[in-house]
Amino acid sequence: MSTAIDQIKTPTYGNWRRPRKAGLGSLGLIGTFGLFGGLVVVLLASMISLDAAVVVGLPFALTLAPLAIRTQDGRNVFQMAGVRVGWLRRRSKRQHLYVSGPLSSRPGGRFRPPGLLSRVTMLEGRDPYDRPFGVLHHRNRHQYTIVLSCEPDGGSLVDPDQVDTWVALWGEWLSRLAHEPGLRGASVVVETAPDPGTRLATEVLGRLSPDAPPAARAVMEEVVRSYPDASSEMNTYLTLTYSAPGGARRDDDTMLADLALRLQGILNGLVAAGGGSAEPLSAERIAEVVRVAYDPAAAAEVLDVRARHGATGLEWEDAGPAAAVESVTSYQHDSGVSRSWLLTMAPRGVVRSGILRSILDPTAGVRRKRVALVYRPIDPATSARIVESDRRSAQFMANSTKGLVRARAVAEIQAAEQTAAEEASGAGLVEFSMLVTLTVDSAAEVRDANVTMRNLLGATRIAMRPADRMQAAAFTCALPVGILPWEQSIVPQDLQEAL
Repeated sequence: MSTAIDQIKTPTYGNWRRPRKAGLGSLGLIGTFGLFGGLVVVLLASMISLDAAVVVGLPFALTLAPLAIRTQDGRNVFQMAGVRVGWLRRRSKRQHLYVSGPLSSRPGGRFRPPGLLSRVTMLEGRDPYDRPFGVLHHRNRHQYTIVLSCEPDGGSLVDPDQVDTWVALWGEWLSRLAHEPGLRGASVVVETAPDPGTRLATEVLGRLSPDAPPAARAVMEEVVRSYPDASSEMNTYLTLTYSAPGGARRDDDTMLADLALRLQGILNGLVAAGGGSAEPLSAERIAEVVRVAYDPAAAAEVLDVRARHGATGLEWEDAGPAAAVESVTSYQHDSGVSRSWLLTMAPRGVVRSGILRSILDPTAGVRRKRVALVYRPIDPATSARIVESDRRSAQFMANSTKGLVRARAVAEIQAAEQTAAEEASGAGLVEFSMLVTLTVDSAAEVRDANVTMRNLLGATRIAMRPADRMQAAAFTCALPVGILPWEQSIVPQDLQEAL
């Protein structure tokens, strides 16, 4: 009886749902217009002859059928074919291979990050407290990204009421992003890896007294040697990507000053939402994070140099890999091989606050793991239009169905009504997705990474699919560098939604 009462008192969360797309069934808006237009043309052709109607209707059918056939995550045949064609095109042009450094043909002979980061440059400004903060300038899109480092409070030995307060404040912080001028998207990246013990060794061995007893010295040295075997390193980063109000005409110094004034308000919101100690990352620290992601074996050396000298001197132009090879199922870069997965379906129903714990916790047998939650804030006017459209669609589905299907439609109405009421009371609407990257030491361990990922997803009720034929892009999007996936497609976002 007490267990049942405890379950009732435990806060649950949910009510996330995909916006219903306009259109008939799975055709989408463009497919629906094509269907009705095709029917009109076929009817006109049938007035001439039946053969003419068949000749005219067959191309329409062959075009609309791929739009109606969809996977579980909503992709149609044309979209899946586009990924395959893009991969074959990149491979024919040898764009899946990357070599940099003094012996390469790259201008300057440096180790610039490849792919989606090839046109990104680094700027650095100072906030009102005179702290340096790095800004990634996406020149091709006139966007600027700031990266914050957080030390979130753990969930162990914390009262459920406190956790519920943190979740509420985090939701409020996300809703405020829709009112942030020029904000295009945000992401939270949680990175875990085995602790090399470099910081502990520097801290402990450097403090040992020359006059210490041999037994005490032996104990401390044994702790330094054995500690990394049972510990892990966890880093949390948050990125905010802004578009320049003046586009290409916006001056970099003016944008840096603008971002510097916003930083403290953003950091205060993170601390209140359980983010713990938060601070902006300098240009050097951002370069170190990217360098270690491409070359995991360099993590201990980077930590050692920083611990000994206080800085590494690493620049953005040297943060990339010396060589990288993308294949259908993996992405090989310097000392690591990575495989990435994309979110296809959030958990149905309600969940508790620890739903992602198994994915976020350190994983044995994995060199590095990154979990990236990507958020796309929606402005209030668009949010109101979306929730009202979902509400009308849910009511229509409930009135046009019967039996068991109607029961699910009624549940859809309740969810849509709740979302509409929350939005009307001032809550924001945010689209979200998730990427997970597992990095192992060799290509032979990729199969074990697949098994590990299936085990991690088992307790989360989350559906994910491998980012096959776009592993390099998925790897980059999971880095804390502000790459927004929905803006990297050749097809405009509005057209994708209409499909």
